[in-house]
Amino acid sequence: MVAAIRVIAQHLAAEVGKATLDDRVLRAMAKVPRHEFVPVEVKPYAYLNRPLPIGFDKTISQPFMVALMTDLLELQPDDVVLEIGTGLGYQSAVLAELAGKVFSVEIIENLAQRAVQRLKLAGYANIDVRVGNGNFGWPEHAPFDKVIVTAAPDLIPPSLINQLKAGGRMVYRSGCLTPKSLSSPTRT
Repeated sequence: MVAAIRVIAQHLAAEVGKATLDDRVLRAMAKVPRHEFVPVEVKPYAYLNRPLPIGFDKTISQPFMVALMTDLLELQPDDVVLEIGTGLGYQSAVLAELAGKVFSVEIIENLAQRAVQRLKLAGYANIDVRVGNGNFGWPEHAPFDKVIVTAAPDLIPPSLINQLKAGGRMVYRSGCLTPKSLSSPTRT
C-alpha cells in the first residue's frame, strides 16, 4: 500500500503540489492496520488504493487521500488536532501516530461507537471521539493546532476556522479530487 502511495504521489506531483510525501506519514500509514478499520466483508480489499464502504452510505477514504491530507497538515508530535468525520477511525489512528492528541467528531452515532471500539482495541489512548455535527467542531478543546475535515462543504463553517490556533493549519476535502489547505494568519 505504501509503495502504491509513493507512485501515485509522484504521478500526481503537479496536481498536488509536491512530488513526495513525508516519510513520517508513510511510516504511520504502514503501522496502522487499515483492515481493522473496515467492515469484515471488505477486509480483503483493505489495502487497495480505493475508498471502501463502511455503512450508512459512507466510505473510508482511499489510502492515498489519507496520506496526502495527513501530509498537508504538517503534524508535529505535540499538536492537538480536530478531525471532522471519524468514520470507523482509520484517519484518526493515522493522526494519532503523528500528533499528541486527536479530538474527532462523527455525526453518525453507530459509526462513532464502532470507531471507539476499534481505536481502543488498537491501543490508541490519545484519541477522543464524540457524536455531533462537525460544523460546530469541539469548542471545549479549542483552539487546535491543526484541523482536518474529511468531507466538507464548499464553504468551511466559520466555527471551525475560529477553533484553529493563530498560525494553525486546516486541511479539508470538498467535492474536488484534491484536498485544500489553509493556514490561519499569525495574530499579534
